[in-house]
Amino acid sequence: MSLAVQGSLFDHSERRYLGDGAWIDVRAGWLNGSPEGEDGFFDELLTAIPWRAERRQMYERVLDVPRLVSFHDLTTETAPHPGIARLRVRLNDIYAGELGERFTTAGLCLYRDGDDSVAWHGDTIGRSSTADTMVAIVSLGARRVFAMRPRTGGRSLRLPQAHGDLLVMGGSCQRTWEHAVPKTARPVGPRISIQFRPRDVR
Repeated sequence: MSLAVQGSLFDHSERRYLGDGAWIDVRAGWLNGSPEGEDGFFDELLTAIPWRAERRQMYERVLDVPRLVSFHDLTTETAPHPGIARLRVRLNDIYAGELGERFTTAGLCLYRDGDDSVAWHGDTIGRSSTADTMVAIVSLGARRVFAMRPRTGGRSLRLPQAHGDLLVMGGSCQRTWEHAVPKTARPVGPRISIQFRPRDVR
């Protein structure tokens, strides 16, 4: 069973606890009023980011990854767009104290249409299989569903993410929940997600 969650259920600063130490912040319209909230920022990222296609081994076949990607370690390289650097500073100002460290990487995904997606997974925490962490995701462009489900079974969440929304997964979320961006048959435009992570999380 899945549970659809409207963004309006969450205040900009409200946190939802999911159990077993996992939590999410859903901040609708987080980019409103900032340069990164303007359509021009999305358009600039489409051309400024060094997008690449990947192929991945799936069982006995090598398949195209159904989205374009770009990954940047911001401790060793300059952000590929000044807006990404500004977003990182803003997120670190809000969350670094609670996280106990800073966001150090930016991973970007370009979902070109409804056929592009990401399968169920939890981000890998390289330093420890029991560590807690945070992943902050900024959405730009078309609205897409961000789905979450507990690894042990139970109710899943379907979180509509629109242009300018911020979703932060924290605590044990990467260990106790999985997330995905499912395909959709309805006509939908392109979406860019920017994922900010601390060191050793991918």
